[in-house]
Amino acid sequence: MPTPLIQLRNVERFYQTGPTRTYVLRRIDVDINEGDFITIMGPSGSGKSTLLNIIGMLDSGWAGEYNLLEHPVHKLNQKQRIELNKRYIGFVFQSYHLLDDLTVAENLDVPLSYRNVKRAERAALVADSLDRFHIVGKKDLYPSQLSGGQQQLVAIARAVIASPKLILADEPTGNLHSAQGEEIMQLFKKLNEEGTTIIQVTHSEKNAEYSDRTINLADGWIAS
Repeated sequence: MPTPLIQLRNVERFYQTGPTRTYVLRRIDVDINEGDFITIMGPSGSGKSTLLNIIGMLDSGWAGEYNLLEHPVHKLNQKQRIELNKRYIGFVFQSYHLLDDLTVAENLDVPLSYRNVKRAERAALVADSLDRFHIVGKKDLYPSQLSGGQQQLVAIARAVIASPKLILADEPTGNLHSAQGEEIMQLFKKLNEEGTTIIQVTHSEKNAEYSDRTINLADGWIAS
């Protein structure tokens, strides 16, 4: 039996304006197992990024039940959720979210500094990561000195450097030309084959083909 990594039960997200509730997500029930590669698709405004942000614990204003491994996220406070996020999750955003005033090597070091990894071990992990992603020659450059594809490579390297169980990717190839996008998707496929669970939000049918399963959202509901 595959191990369930994520279980969502009756998860809802709404915004209250006076007496009016505007729902972004309705009655979401999803099981995701360790080692899955999942795509979330749907038109703009269907709740894709909101669902990803709830799974990533970047959004706390939701109702329902969310279990991550044996942790009942719905019962945890914000501090405990941040700890879980650091321990298990790597995030890749469309707009890279690199820290502009840090070099590539320093950007890669950031997630390790959250995890109390010793300095010498951090340096070794950063060196390995630079090598693995073929960005050794860029280690002393700043994000503004890199192309979009290079910035996204660095963002993915940063997301996986601490060996997260789960990578969440929000339109990871949205700002890249097709050859760079292809390279990024091949990289995700390889990480998934090595055991990392991946959930991506995308508009691209081509990117969706890399995954095992697609969850389609429409107006906040899972479309059958």
